[in-house]
Amino acid sequence: MNVVIFHNPDCGTSRNTLAFLRAAGIEPRVVEYLETPPSRDELCAMISQAGMKVRDAIREKGTPYAELGLGDPALTDDQLLDAMMKDPILINRPFVVTDLGVGLCRPSDMVLDLLPPETSADFRKENGSPMLRSHRVGLEDVAARLEAAGLPVGSTDSAQIHFFQFLGLDGVGIGVGGFELYGTDALLRSVLVEPSRRREGVGSSLIQILMRRAYDAGARSAYVLTTDLVRFFEGEGFKPIDRAGLPADIADTARVTAPSNAHVMTRRISL
Repeated sequence: MNVVIFHNPDCGTSRNTLAFLRAAGIEPRVVEYLETPPSRDELCAMISQAGMKVRDAIREKGTPYAELGLGDPALTDDQLLDAMMKDPILINRPFVVTDLGVGLCRPSDMVLDLLPPETSADFRKENGSPMLRSHRVGLEDVAARLEAAGLPVGSTDSAQIHFFQFLGLDGVGIGVGGFELYGTDALLRSVLVEPSRRREGVGSSLIQILMRRAYDAGARSAYVLTTDLVRFFEGEGFKPIDRAGLPADIADTARVTAPSNAHVMTRRISL
C-alpha cells in the first residue's frame, strides 16, 4: 500500500501515527512538512479529499494563529491558505494519504479509517493507551449493554443520535459511546469502557475519538452531564457550567436522561 504522511516529529500525535504505520509493516513516505511543505495545490487537494474545509486544516495551538487574527470568520479560504503557505506550522498534522483516502489523523486512531480493515499491530501509543477502531452502530444495538451497566438509554430512534462501538486492534470490543447532535452542539451519551480494559487510557481515547466524530458531524461545542466522573472529564478539557447554561435542545434531553444532581460540563471542540 502506498502511504504518505505529512509529519512533524515534535508532535506526539504525528509520532504515534507514524509509529503505528511502521508497527503494522507499512513504511510510508515521510514528508517533514515544516522543511518541505506541500504546494498550495497539494494542500488544497488534501483538504478537499479529506472532506474538510480550509479552516479545519489550520492548527491553532503552538502557532501564530491568534496573533495573526486567523480566527476572524471574515477571512477567505485564500487568505487562510496564504497564511499556511507563508508559515507551514499553521498546517495541522498529520495529514496521511493512502490508496484508500486522505485524512487528518487527529487523534492518531483516525489513521485506521485510511487502511485495510485487517491492518493490525502489537502497538501502544506513547502514553501507553491502545489504538482503537470505531464503528458507527445503532443505539438499539448496544441498548442492552448500557442498561446492564445502569446507564440511561432514552429514545433509540432519534436522528440526532450518533453511537459507536470501540474495538481493539484484535477486533475485541472495548467500549461504546455516542453523542446527540443539535446543530453545532453535541451532548455526550453513555460512554462505557469494559471493566477489564479500564485504567489503560481507553476512556480518554474514547472521548478523543468521539470529539473528532462530533467535529466531523458539525459540532463545535460538547456537553456532558455526569454524577461521578467530574475529575475525569476535567482531564479531557471539560469545565463545569450552571445547568441554566445548556442550549435549549440539550436541556430538554437532559431533563429526560440525566438526574437533577448531575454536574453539567462543556468544552470547545477543535482539531
